[in-house]
Amino acid sequence: MKRVEIRGVVLLAVVMVWGCAPEQDSVSQSGDLTSRIETSLNSLNAKTSFYAKHLPSGREIAIRADEPMNALSVIKIPIMVLAYQDADAGALDLDERYRIQPEDMRRGSGLLQSFLPGIEPTYRDIITQMIITSDNTATDVVIKRLGLERVNMMLAELGFEQTRLRATTGELFRAVLALADPGNASLSDREVFESGFPSDPEAAVRSFGFEGDSTQWLGRITAREISHMLEAIEEGELASPESSDEMIGILRRQFYSSRLPQQLRGRASIAHKTGDWPPHAGNDVGILYYEGGPTVVAVFTNQNQGDFFELEAALGRIAVDLVDSWR
Repeated sequence: MKRVEIRGVVLLAVVMVWGCAPEQDSVSQSGDLTSRIETSLNSLNAKTSFYAKHLPSGREIAIRADEPMNALSVIKIPIMVLAYQDADAGALDLDERYRIQPEDMRRGSGLLQSFLPGIEPTYRDIITQMIITSDNTATDVVIKRLGLERVNMMLAELGFEQTRLRATTGELFRAVLALADPGNASLSDREVFESGFPSDPEAAVRSFGFEGDSTQWLGRITAREISHMLEAIEEGELASPESSDEMIGILRRQFYSSRLPQQLRGRASIAHKTGDWPPHAGNDVGILYYEGGPTVVAVFTNQNQGDFFELEAALGRIAVDLVDSWR
């Protein structure tokens, strides 16, 4: 009788150990993953922040995830969300055409500046370009249509405490020119476009300082908040199912693939948005789709003083590590 009881206790212990082992392994692997990602980020000569969440399990990693960062063009995601909310409410017809005027043109990223004024894309086209080529002309057209303060009102209503749109891209570029010559502060949008960017010997030093000055940012953001917005888009919580699917589809068409997607090589697909001020800043946020996923991830690198190619490669390695570790 005693021998049977002992065997029963041993069997129960084995079952308990087997039952606990996977959970312990998962915790250990998550800890190792956090350590690897933090080591990779800390090796960069840049100000960094990170957040990732494996949606099926709820596992998450947060590294300086609540520290406000220079959003750069990542702030264009909330602009897109408000546009689709307006479309759902009947306040914006995505098939309506807008005639691009000379004063709408913006430098930096995007294709619309390469066309003569007068083309008439639909608002859907304009929003798409705002995301997939990070088109600055498109961005300011959409901001003008929606209202900058309405973007921030939406963010506040959704509970995002840090994420805010601060300026248009035209205002941002005017401020860059004003650093070189205060007289440039009175330039019109068209004059800003025609002036291009400063190229004097001190331009690079001013550019680095400008990128780090939070009063000059295009937008303020945190890695955790934008990840939560991406999760809400994925779960269909911010717009209708059709609009949510369309937003994900646009993010999947992102042209720039030198950061998070760089080394995936078939491991996963990604819907994402970059933010650039090279070589001083390179952000990337998105949703990784793979067997066992999806995972939302946001990486911000500001004030970079190291090798920009290594910065981008580090983000690529982090994406691979997430996909390989979280299944």
